[in-house]
Amino acid sequence: MKKILVLGFVACIAISSVVKAQDNTLTKKEVKQGWKLLFDGTDLKGWHSWKRDTVAANWMVKDGQIQYDLSNDRKGDDLVTDGSYTNYELQIQWRITPGGNSGIIFDIQEDGKHGATYQTGAEMQVLDNVAASDNKKPNHLAGCLYDMIGDASVSHPVTPGEWNQVKIIQNKGQLTFWLNGTKTVDVKIGSPEWDTAMAQSKFKSRGFEDFMKVQGGRIAIQKHPGSSGWKNMKIREIKD
Repeated sequence: MKKILVLGFVACIAISSVVKAQDNTLTKKEVKQGWKLLFDGTDLKGWHSWKRDTVAANWMVKDGQIQYDLSNDRKGDDLVTDGSYTNYELQIQWRITPGGNSGIIFDIQEDGKHGATYQTGAEMQVLDNVAASDNKKPNHLAGCLYDMIGDASVSHPVTPGEWNQVKIIQNKGQLTFWLNGTKTVDVKIGSPEWDTAMAQSKFKSRGFEDFMKVQGGRIAIQKHPGSSGWKNMKIREIKD
């Protein structure tokens, strides 16, 4: 009887582990904490293509992931959340093909004035650090605040094809990024560090006059060279 009880206990632990590890779901604890899924693994409800009412052909759901279809590159643009968010914690898993390049862009103002998500929103870089063409500048590596903050000392993506874990917190102007458990960025919008990074970036140029002028907006995953996959996308809004 004792052996049976022990085996039953082990089986329960195994079952619990499987449930906890299930993709694109929330635990009861996460629901209680205020987490919401941005993707449920089955469809693209809650998303649209940039400046469209629907999702274009370059994005699809397959094998429980949002996938960027490179063969349909000309049939759409960045994939954007229907909702807007200001103070929040965002968690996402991503993977890319060898040589791939993408990004997580936030604080996007989707209006008739701007032609691209990155004109108003900052980006956490998604990259194959080894083989992608956009790997020449330290702050262009995976996990960095694109063209502003970060370098190889904190950029540790896994092998292309495997899953990376991202956490982004934006709270009252404070931006903090993690990639695979390593903090890659910690900066206050409008601080001297921020202003210096801005002055040395492409965002000081014409076309970026409204870059990060509004703290809050839509979130996007970027259409870019190489195929990408996305799952376990969830957000928890931070209340005062």
